[in-house]
Amino acid sequence: MRGILRGVLCLLFLTGGGVGHAQDVMLKPFVLASRGPGEVAQKAEAAKAALVQHGFTVVGVYMPYPGATIIAVTNDELKANAANSEHGGFGAAQRVAVTKVKDEVQITYTNPTYIANAYRMAGDLKNTAAKLQAALGKIEEYGASGLYPDQLRRYHYMIGMEYFDEPSLLATYGSYEEALKAVEAGLAAGKQGVTKVYRVDVAGKKETLFGVAMKGEGDAGKFMDDKYIMSEIDFKDVKSTAHLPYDILVSDNKVYALYARFRIAISFPDLSMMGANSFMNIMKSPEAIREALALTAGGKKDAR
Repeated sequence: MRGILRGVLCLLFLTGGGVGHAQDVMLKPFVLASRGPGEVAQKAEAAKAALVQHGFTVVGVYMPYPGATIIAVTNDELKANAANSEHGGFGAAQRVAVTKVKDEVQITYTNPTYIANAYRMAGDLKNTAAKLQAALGKIEEYGASGLYPDQLRRYHYMIGMEYFDEPSLLATYGSYEEALKAVEAGLAAGKQGVTKVYRVDVAGKKETLFGVAMKGEGDAGKFMDDKYIMSEIDFKDVKSTAHLPYDILVSDNKVYALYARFRIAISFPDLSMMGANSFMNIMKSPEAIREALALTAGGKKDAR
């Protein structure tokens, strides 16, 4: 009997409890909107038009590698929710991906309700989720076996790894305006292989989200390179291209980024630690990314 009880307790621990989920639905990081024949460029233009028609503002477009286009969008609900949440700027934009996979084009997007919970936001963004579905469609959610909202709000990949509220402090300045100026200059220079995809200012709050492209050169730079990282971890039939781009957040006079052991893991929570197509293959990426972002923001390479 004692062994059975211990097994039940272990199972409850691994699944995040066993109570409190009766009214909740398990959430997954991405939504597959559609899949079928076509070309990426035409599908991307149609997606942008539909998004605008449903109240979204397109803030940037990113083509990280051939056959993939990412459209970053925001709307009034996203920005209002960001303003009411601690470091809510990380959730001020959603990403739509158009990806060529063999003979089909997949249109996918980040799940707003999943992101809202993972980023501990004040609201659940269900209205934004409904508008994305109306604009683009919805076949299924995917990208994980699923997590309940309360599990997402206290998520970390494993013991010793970062939570949402443990971002990397990249740099500190005398004011919000000074921090913004430094980040804009660093992205424009692109010396670390980090450049701007989009910018979203959170109204009524000294907070700005930057979506950034990362391109590393050679063996030394590949671990911060978007294309390389995705080639290692985005290997399933339905692609998770909308994981990109990465983020920099200016909040008051400080510049932050979610550490990659959280930022990558929240998009790929079911990814194995070891073996083929695992986190082990990009083990050097978290520090490589942090260093590139810190230097871009005007901070120091070795600062945590």
